[in-house]
Amino acid sequence: MFSKACEYGIRATIHLARLSEKDQRSSLKEVAEAIDSPVAFTGKILQSLARNGIILSIKGPTGGYEISKSKLSIITLSEIVDAIDGGDIYRGCGLGLKNCNESKPCPMHFQFKAIRDDLKQMLEETTVQDLANELHSGLAFLKR
Repeated sequence: MFSKACEYGIRATIHLARLSEKDQRSSLKEVAEAIDSPVAFTGKILQSLARNGIILSIKGPTGGYEISKSKLSIITLSEIVDAIDGGDIYRGCGLGLKNCNESKPCPMHFQFKAIRDDLKQMLEETTVQDLANELHSGLAFLKR
């Protein structure tokens, strides 16, 4: 459902959240390794997240990527998805039809709309802190 870039963006943000809680930063190479993503691709994703104010890019010898502690409980998954994939995930037709809508629905329109609406609600209600807490508990993981 998400693009590969979006999947990596979510994973990178969760990884940075865990480190930021401990007042640590991560280099591009470290983030790429932690989320099992190519370095160049990860760099583009992190640039997009930084441009959208989700993460911070700190320059210099002690620089790297981090998330402001005050934002950990505010940043939602929907912000990450919007920054990387845009809002099309909430509007697309389940069959890929261009003219599918409420007045002229495809055979799956209303079922798919319900799934999209549930997905949107989950993404808007789930924070980066929620997901970082899952990692802390040991009940979830980031790497295959």
